[in-house]
Amino acid sequence: MKKRHLYLLLTAGLVFSCSRGGDDINEPEPVNTAPTLPSQVYPLSNTLCVDNNVVFEWNASTDAEGNFISYNIEVSENSSFSPISHTSTVSNTTSTIISLDKGKSYYWHIKAKDNKSAESEYSPVSHFLTEGEGVSNHLPFTPELVEPVLNAEIDGTSLSLTWTASDVDKDSLTFDVYLDTNSNPTTKVSENQSETTYNASGLAVASTYFFKVVVKDDKGGVTIGQIWSFKTN
Repeated sequence: MKKRHLYLLLTAGLVFSCSRGGDDINEPEPVNTAPTLPSQVYPLSNTLCVDNNVVFEWNASTDAEGNFISYNIEVSENSSFSPISHTSTVSNTTSTIISLDKGKSYYWHIKAKDNKSAESEYSPVSHFLTEGEGVSNHLPFTPELVEPVLNAEIDGTSLSLTWTASDVDKDSLTFDVYLDTNSNPTTKVSENQSETTYNASGLAVASTYFFKVVVKDDKGGVTIGQIWSFKTN
């Protein structure tokens, strides 16, 4: 009789152990998703900041899993963010103050990251100016490439180069275009044009071309653009 009782107890314990272990089988690891993209509030594009201690503001991101969110802000003097002038990581807030140089043009964007390392994309880029000392005219913003996309490969020996440019003073702008196969192009192919498109033709096949746009306002302000490139097939 005692042996029978012992057998029943061991059997019950085995069943209990198997049933407990079965609770954890096939339970998938929860998928962690990135926070939503934060949207910029201030400064937006073409803003003139009268104080070089700039207050950056954005709308909060949300996280589907309720994870802790922090924000990474990057500020640069060019739209490629290379090099980065200032970077800041903040938590539990939707604003921060960054001290910048006076009388300069800047670009900024922001992304959200949760405490499990999932992160959003960077927001669209906004550009702004900081007020200079006794400045009556501000330099135009650096031109931004529209087409072709950077390092694009094109068919044929002609294409249109298109860019955008703006000026916080709303001055009239003209453009000089430099285009050749040198990594720092020196051949001026157009001067003082008012259009933001240049039609390039007679290009060599299987070549890498570099171009830049110099933007000038009607008060003597000059801004040299970044160097862009494309390849011909």
